[in-house]
Amino acid sequence: MSTQTISKSSTWGGGNSPFNVSYGKLMMWVFLLSDAFTFSSLLIAYGAIRYSYDSTPIEQIDALELKFAENVQEKFAPDVAETASHAATTLEHGAEHAAEHAEHFIPALRELGVFTEAQWPSPDLVFNHFPFAHGLHLPLIFVSLMTLILILSSVTMVLGVEAGQQGNQKAVSKWMLLTIIGGFMFLGCQAWEWTNFISAGARMWSNPYGPPAFAALFFGVTGFHGFHVFSGVVLNIIIYINNLKGTYAKRGHYEMVEKVGLYWHFVDLVWVFVFTFFYLI
Repeated sequence: MSTQTISKSSTWGGGNSPFNVSYGKLMMWVFLLSDAFTFSSLLIAYGAIRYSYDSTPIEQIDALELKFAENVQEKFAPDVAETASHAATTLEHGAEHAAEHAEHFIPALRELGVFTEAQWPSPDLVFNHFPFAHGLHLPLIFVSLMTLILILSSVTMVLGVEAGQQGNQKAVSKWMLLTIIGGFMFLGCQAWEWTNFISAGARMWSNPYGPPAFAALFFGVTGFHGFHVFSGVVLNIIIYINNLKGTYAKRGHYEMVEKVGLYWHFVDLVWVFVFTFFYLI
């Protein structure tokens, strides 16, 4: 009768981590890598669809003779006097700005052949709004402000992580709070931009500026990123509350701040690619 000896020794006896990081950090990097593949797929799909359409000819854009901060309502409205009479009203009711934009600016550019389903619209002519500057042509100024806000929130996160490494509980709370505020500001800006886009008549299946795919990709890509920002804000709030309770000081380390910081920097980095692909190219 033969006997079989089964070894119960483990293949890895412990010691230093192969990557010299904790299990939590390693899993965060694995998650971010998988999420990077998802965003890459979205941006690759956007690129493929984007370049299946012709770009708006630069000659058509130049023919508009649009100047920076020019009042596009007065420029393209059929009755300038009527448009001017609405000026005070639009200052009091910002929602009417989007209505006038859809009533005058978009139809005028469709008649001129600038906005057509056969060619991809120029982002300069689509995202040219700014709060309390109703009717002025301010191409990509607002989305540039959004980008600046998110980058600054990433800076405050770096300072929060550094404060955690130094064991400074009060400084961690300060920088985390500023990061949370930056996240809410970005989400508020994105909500305002979505509101204007929808008020102009854009839907997942239709787009007054051109091909329906433009609106579908806008809602899909920026919405998916916005969900990540919202998730990051929720995580930051949880870390902020735990830090106020002294949870990490009792543990003797602030690794959770570092892990949520990795996620926030990833969200910031992804927005740079979204901004480049969707708004600049």
